[in-house]
Amino acid sequence: MKHNKIYSIAFSLFAGCCSLAFIACTDKLDEVPDNRTEIDSPEKVRSLLTSAYPVSTPAVICELSGDNYVDDNVVVPATHNDAYEKFHDEAYRWADINNYSINADDTPYQVWEAYYAGISVCNHAIAAMEEMSADPAHDLDLAHSWGEAHVLRAYLHFVLVNVFAEAYKDDVRSLEDKGIPYVTIPETTVQVDYSTSEFLHNVKETYDLIEKDLLEGINLIDDSKYKVPAYHFNHNAANAFAARFYLFKRNYDKCIQYATEALGSNPSSMLRKWGAINQNTMDSRLNDYNDETAPCNFLIQSTYSLQDRMLSACRYAINDGTTFTYNGETWTVPSTLKILISGGGPNWSGYLPAYDGNLFIFGGQEYGVWLFRVYEYFEYTDKIAGIGYVHMLYQPFTAEETLLCRAEAKLYKGDRDGAIQDLGFWTSSHLVTSPLTLSGIQNKYKRTNANNEFVSDLHPQEMGFEKILEGDDLSVLDCILHFRRVETMFEGMRWFDIKRYGITVYHHYRGPQEDAIHTDCLKWDDPRRVLQLPNNVIEAGYPANRDHGSLGMQTGGGHQVSAPNKGDYEQLQTK
Repeated sequence: MKHNKIYSIAFSLFAGCCSLAFIACTDKLDEVPDNRTEIDSPEKVRSLLTSAYPVSTPAVICELSGDNYVDDNVVVPATHNDAYEKFHDEAYRWADINNYSINADDTPYQVWEAYYAGISVCNHAIAAMEEMSADPAHDLDLAHSWGEAHVLRAYLHFVLVNVFAEAYKDDVRSLEDKGIPYVTIPETTVQVDYSTSEFLHNVKETYDLIEKDLLEGINLIDDSKYKVPAYHFNHNAANAFAARFYLFKRNYDKCIQYATEALGSNPSSMLRKWGAINQNTMDSRLNDYNDETAPCNFLIQSTYSLQDRMLSACRYAINDGTTFTYNGETWTVPSTLKILISGGGPNWSGYLPAYDGNLFIFGGQEYGVWLFRVYEYFEYTDKIAGIGYVHMLYQPFTAEETLLCRAEAKLYKGDRDGAIQDLGFWTSSHLVTSPLTLSGIQNKYKRTNANNEFVSDLHPQEMGFEKILEGDDLSVLDCILHFRRVETMFEGMRWFDIKRYGITVYHHYRGPQEDAIHTDCLKWDDPRRVLQLPNNVIEAGYPANRDHGSLGMQTGGGHQVSAPNKGDYEQLQTK
């Protein structure tokens, strides 16, 4: 289906207008924007902002692009599995993603649509507040919503720029990298060209606009205004976002400041209580992990995502590695099972204790292992037919990830002992009883061993880092990046670390009808580190962010699927 220039970059922006009437956007795409419910009270603004949180996540496409998942067709002999969705193959091969069907979940278009729809809602909320007050930021009835709208708008753009643009390098090099449209005005017409300089910015300018929105709103957040703070940008979530933003921008003082504001004076009290998770059933595990009252869950996001089913398809997964010879050359596929789950750390051996009893397999361990947290919630629309919607809960911000942001910032500020202390908090919360020491870190992350799977090929100088760590500091950085990789697996955050550090990634894959194994390498300067814009957006006339565009089908989100067969999942015994 072709789209003309009228629809511009994001069909969702106009759809966001329609949400003001709390009706399906498909019924109102052709109606004028003024045919909507009037947003004329602080209560209506707060209600409106609940619809600005996206029901999509880039986790799947980011995980497939990164180095956590291996192709079972390569590491499991005689296996020729299809991907759960065809576009999963394209994501794993760093190709333009275009072979997706209408309403497919986890696609670039779903992310683009959902996040720009949220931005549109924020813009309408801000405009409504400006109509209600000459100074909403100092209006007692509106200040909190003013803060939430600006912080959320900043975050949604932050995700988009990190997915669809280059990583931030520095204020000079990032001027040369194309950013994303930063939209701060509500749509009142369908004829908007978002490729103009008014909206399209380079990466440096995009970060500046994110920072402006973030600082406009962060001090106005009032948790008492929320019924369930964990589903909104509450105080801790906003400060955790600020910590991550400034870590990515390498303003380490501010990263430490905001991370400490979120974590408080006793970080250990904020971290997940792994020992208290009820392991009786999968549902009990999920309920404990996703508890909205748990202090570690700064922000909870409900999404339409099929990541659980993708992993169960036994094609791309966290799995053992292998060594193979092709065309006279020997290749080694690292075991991501070892790196992420079973290979020990600087102060523990074997499986991370927190994961004991919480790991599952599908169809046998040779097809991969996953943590219970990716298991889906299923909403029946027809129990007799056995169909409905899949929901997954993600935590975009947690105490654990914020702690690791602070550890990295401390390290770059010259506080190695403070960084190790924060890393020690993390291991203790994951039920590791041995203390974390510098010597343990040195032994685990030796770079003198060319085959050490726990260290990555970093290119910080090429990525604009002013300070290049060496010796013991580099070992501590390797430890931080390893812990971040473990903490955020299944969430796609590793892909952002790969981009900002210029980490080299190898992918080995074999199609379901092939015997030959293909090998590809993604280096620090490879343009494929930028995810291509959705083909629908390119077809509408918006310029591609890679050298070439793509053709495909339109997609939305949240399509109905069959109910899961819970009997297919088997708990992995680690003791």
